Amino acid sequence: MDAVRLVQRQDTVRPLRVRVRVRVRMTMSGRLVARLAPIARQRASFHAVRRLPYHPNLNTGALLQSNAGVPWAQTRSWPLGVSNIHNATAVRSISFARILPKLALKLVRVPAMFGGAMIAGLVYIQYQAAKAGNYAVDLFGQATTAAWNAAGTVVGGATDIFQRTKAGWERTTDGIELPSWLQKMLRTDEDSSSSGGSSGPDGSPKESRAGTAAAGATTAAALGYSVDAEEDTRTEEKAARDDQMMLLTKKMIEIRSLLQTVGQSESLTLPSIVVIGSQSSGKSSVLEAIVGHEFLPKGSNMVTRRPIELTLVNTPDAHAEYGEFPALGLGKITDFVQIQKTLTDLNLAVPEKDCVSDDPIQLRIYSPNVPDLSLIDLPGYIQVSGHDQPAELKERIAELCDKYIQPPNVILAISAADVDLANSTSLRASRRVDPRGERTIGVITKMDLVEAERGASMLADKKYPLRLGYVGVVCRIPQQSTGLFSRGSANIANAITRNENAYFSAHPEEFGPGSDLDVGTKNLRKKLMYVLEQTMAASLATTSEAIHQELAEATYEYKVQYNDRPLSAESYLAESLDAFKHAFKGFTESFGRAEVRAILKHELDQQILNLLAQRYWNRPFDDLTPPLIEPDILSELPRSDPDNPLWHLKLDASSASLTKLGIGRLATTVVANALQAHIDRLISTSSFSAHPFARQTITQASASILRDLSYDTSDELEICIKPYKYRIELEDSEWARGRENITAVLKGELRDCDAAIKAVESDLGGKKKMKDVTGFIDRVRSGEVVLEGDGTGGAGGFSSALLRKGREAVFLRDRAEILRMRLMAVRSKQCASKKNKYYCPEVFLDAVADKLTSTADLFLDAELLSKFYYNFPRELDARLGRGLTPSEIERFAREDPKIRRHLDVVHRKALLEHVLTEIETLRQLEAREKRVASRGTQTKAPAMGEGRRGRGWGLF
Repeated sequence: MDAVRLVQRQDTVRPLRVRVRVRVRMTMSGRLVARLAPIARQRASFHAVRRLPYHPNLNTGALLQSNAGVPWAQTRSWPLGVSNIHNATAVRSISFARILPKLALKLVRVPAMFGGAMIAGLVYIQYQAAKAGNYAVDLFGQATTAAWNAAGTVVGGATDIFQRTKAGWERTTDGIELPSWLQKMLRTDEDSSSSGGSSGPDGSPKESRAGTAAAGATTAAALGYSVDAEEDTRTEEKAARDDQMMLLTKKMIEIRSLLQTVGQSESLTLPSIVVIGSQSSGKSSVLEAIVGHEFLPKGSNMVTRRPIELTLVNTPDAHAEYGEFPALGLGKITDFVQIQKTLTDLNLAVPEKDCVSDDPIQLRIYSPNVPDLSLIDLPGYIQVSGHDQPAELKERIAELCDKYIQPPNVILAISAADVDLANSTSLRASRRVDPRGERTIGVITKMDLVEAERGASMLADKKYPLRLGYVGVVCRIPQQSTGLFSRGSANIANAITRNENAYFSAHPEEFGPGSDLDVGTKNLRKKLMYVLEQTMAASLATTSEAIHQELAEATYEYKVQYNDRPLSAESYLAESLDAFKHAFKGFTESFGRAEVRAILKHELDQQILNLLAQRYWNRPFDDLTPPLIEPDILSELPRSDPDNPLWHLKLDASSASLTKLGIGRLATTVVANALQAHIDRLISTSSFSAHPFARQTITQASASILRDLSYDTSDELEICIKPYKYRIELEDSEWARGRENITAVLKGELRDCDAAIKAVESDLGGKKKMKDVTGFIDRVRSGEVVLEGDGTGGAGGFSSALLRKGREAVFLRDRAEILRMRLMAVRSKQCASKKNKYYCPEVFLDAVADKLTSTADLFLDAELLSKFYYNFPRELDARLGRGLTPSEIERFAREDPKIRRHLDVVHRKALLEHVLTEIETLRQLEAREKRVASRGTQTKAPAMGEGRRGRGWGLF
């Protein structure tokens, strides 16, 4: 027993020992795997490159050379039996996006600025990989090699990666303008502390530490101050003055835009800056330098064929720059390349035979980096017309420019520095309309193409003096260096400013502060703002008087013609919709079950007449062959055997055809068509009759509802009348009502038949002619006259046309005789009882049709009419009320000429009142400025353009 117990105890203990041993082994194995994992990965990477050919002297670059720049003798020696190929680096197609998470983990302990710079650089390089090609691979191969060499220590390795990447960036981006966000991230601490300010991603300036006032930050961006160009050295007082000037100009440009929508009267316009110049004078470059983007059409041939009315709107709080074409409705366009393409297409749409058109293109550009300006770009002057251009092109361009440079517009005359001012086409044109040079600004472009002394003498020219002076610019856009990055649609203002500063700073004697010459795009922007504001202010008093006069006329017309009735597109639509709903409500009260019954009964009466004609009455004939002899003719029906199966079969087949005709589909279709016809009549008598869009919408709404209701209604109605398909029982009252109704139906059919006979008689040329033709046909059909053939080609001296009309007359005559005979039979005592239904098939079929109608009109009134009357007004609200956009409502209202005229008067009156409100705002600004001036805030002599401000604006 003890032995047995010992064995059992051992069996019990053994599994426990096994479990403990296994657990210990698993723990040790897990630790061992954790320690050996890096070694295994390293050996795997060594074996992975064994297949790659390698030679230590091969100049393969950093990606293929693991120890670039290290002598071969100093490289690591590998164990015996291992090939030197282990020293090669594995090259495979990788994505930088895969290594970003690993690098981010390794850079956790590195300062956030360095880690962020590294990751941002790698992300941007991944984005540009398609364009960079092998150049980017080589660059980041060096960074990857440095990362692997420094893998032993995280902080040291990360620092090495950053230093190598930064060096690569400096070599790569030498001469390349990097995006501002990348410049900010790659800037070191000392650069950040030493810089006074920078431009943000949207190009707007940031407040420097030395700091001008916060109120001048917006104006600094609009005037072109940038950290990359030069510091904003304006005082707080000067910045505040510039802000006031920008506010005034913005208000005036808003007034000008409003006046453009009021009308085309010349008295209701404020001046703009008209840009003129010969081709290749740099006119487009000047405008693009002011805007900061390349957006104007360019080409070897004449591309600008229409005036471009360019309105610049300063948006200080915006983070994006975009353009709009108000007349085209394209929305906001942030890609200036697309703006350039649109302008090119609009200009090239002008026919070649015309070459130029006076139809302007309206373009608005919104940006925090532009001043509020109103510019008009015109086609450049030419000296000689090309062989593919009309001979009078030169005169057409001159006439177009003369139209726009008339007072009070400001003329921006563009001339190139390499052309003598005596030969400047733009100056000659401006002197014709502005001989004293009071509203002309001269711009000398391409200043870097001539000697500095000559350029300075042109700016200080006394032979062709201009009161507003000259401004010298170098607006040539610096060409993008070939490399990894492209400028795309980025802002070019800073690049142009740097280029100008580099040139003018190199000649301080000629263009320095002591020269008293205006140079640079920044000064040109400032001058344009001041001059436009002054010119607009001078014209505002006259314009205000004209606005008062126009407003008085509009108010008089509004009172006399429209009795001061306010109207808008929305109110007109609402009134029209309410009136139509009211008319529809009246229709619903007049169209009910009784009307549905009358429509259905009339339709079934026509079906009964068709069945009687097919089975009882005579049929048309096509030839003159004798007819077949009928065993039982209709004239013998009153005297026939009551058990004759022929008459039983005819009546049973006719009643079956009537009940199985598809009453559900037929009745639903007939009633739906009647409803749609009534809706069409309501539309034609309502105000919607002058609006094709509304007519179509209402018709589609009613048709859609009726179509949806008809499917279910027709199926359910077929189920309701299904019993009548198998057994029909009539009451005496139903028989009497059917007898009375069919009598009226037969009388109506007889009248129609007699009228048709009269029409045929008139076609045949009279009663005698018809009698001769019908007599000949009767003799042929009775066998008295024998013809060879069927007589379709003519016979008996009658043409085929006469015989065709004669056959029609014989058919109608026989039909009329049958109708008279059946009318007498229906009125007889034989048809007074329902027991004689086989002798009176007309009465029986009419009574059946009446039972079907009674069932159908009750069902249609409950299922079709009531649901249509409920859903239709709500569908109108959805489609014409809430379903229309404001532009669609406006287009709807203007379809009616009377309403369009009324809306124009109301809109014109409201706009003029709004303009006067804006002018009153300017009066308040003037009063505030006068109060500031009276306190003696302006202690020093005013600068250029500020003389009038020192005394108050004096707009009025």
